[in-house]
Amino acid sequence: MAALDRVKVLVLGDSGVGKSSLVHLLCHNQVLGNPSWTVGCSVDVRIHDYKEGTPEEKTYYIELWDVGGSVGSATSVKRTRAVFYNSLNGIILVHDLTNKKSSQNLYRWSLEALNRDVAPTGVLVTNGDYDREQFGDNQIPLLVIGTKLDQIPETKRNEVLTRTAFLAEDFNAEEINLDCTNPRYLAAGSSNAVKLSRFFDKVIEKRYILRDGNQVCHFS
Repeated sequence: MAALDRVKVLVLGDSGVGKSSLVHLLCHNQVLGNPSWTVGCSVDVRIHDYKEGTPEEKTYYIELWDVGGSVGSATSVKRTRAVFYNSLNGIILVHDLTNKKSSQNLYRWSLEALNRDVAPTGVLVTNGDYDREQFGDNQIPLLVIGTKLDQIPETKRNEVLTRTAFLAEDFNAEEINLDCTNPRYLAAGSSNAVKLSRFFDKVIEKRYILRDGNQVCHFS
């Protein structure tokens, strides 16, 4: 069997938001029993069928790079993480729906990975808002995933999800909200599974396929 082509997707977000649990669920369709803090970066692989069910269907490896979630803005911290950002093809931004700060920090994570966080104090501007224009010309596909949905009381769920929906709008990305301890949130045929598949298809297209549908040379 010929070796499969692959794409590199970063999984970014604060410590404790559930990135490792999410990656394990995505790659093994199983709940991670004893999640631990990620030091540096860990990599797992998911097999994805691009444009499944069509004549263009092709199988790819999706490398999911789970980057440790220290949010320190010190130059030394960023320099340590920078090695993981090379040759990325897509980014999954992960936040804890019960932790508003982790949602706000997604702007910093994305700008750091895209090499646009040049201000030493971060990316906050007047009144705590972010300059959304910084994402206007971004060519890297993004997906926003909110975790710990089960921990939000039903009475507050609409309020929280309305607030976090603006994240996906700012990043021009689709949004998935789930509980990483319950595989049914990514069950085949569900809206979340469809969004995830669409995101991976987009990542593959950005790396391997021109806009007119012609195949291009593979590159790193």
